[in-house]
Amino acid sequence: MTEPIKEPKVEDIKTAAEEKACPVQKALYFVTEFLSGPMCGRCFPCAMGSYEARIRLQNLVEGKGVDADIRALKRIATDMIEASFCKKGKDTGKFILDWMATDVYQEHAEGSCPDMQCASLIEYRIIPEKCTICGDCKDVCKDLAIFGEKKQPYKSGYFPFEIRQKRCTRCGECIKVCPVEAIVLVAANAKKPVGV
Repeated sequence: MTEPIKEPKVEDIKTAAEEKACPVQKALYFVTEFLSGPMCGRCFPCAMGSYEARIRLQNLVEGKGVDADIRALKRIATDMIEASFCKKGKDTGKFILDWMATDVYQEHAEGSCPDMQCASLIEYRIIPEKCTICGDCKDVCKDLAIFGEKKQPYKSGYFPFEIRQKRCTRCGECIKVCPVEAIVLVAANAKKPVGV
């Protein structure tokens, strides 16, 4: 006899969501898990609101968000708090609204993640003045996103390594191996790394 599958409780989902650093990712995780588990779908504001909220949050995380997404999220979350039949729907609306008072949603709509967690809104860049052309970053890059030639003794004319952003998957392995900390994480819309 098989045991019935236990659906996650809202409290468990909230605990797991809180482990994420970016508030928008927290909200997206919470709503996604709520939809796949504890949401019963009996009331319209909760059922439709949760699906629409997930789309809007996904837009923000993927760098496609606009001001209309933020306005819609505020309306959806407020409607869920006021009109959901059960506490689960009201808690979901409250979880979305918790970070609305800060500018974090707006910053995502403008193309930056202040916590540097949303892959679509960040880039890894090499600071040319710091790069020693050792090639450690290129060796570790599984995506073949780092271009350049390793420095060889008694030869000159080498250019610093460069990260091709379209190939980079933001795994972070290059930062871990750089011996001179020449690779930095920046907002994708930044002109050049801070402090350079």
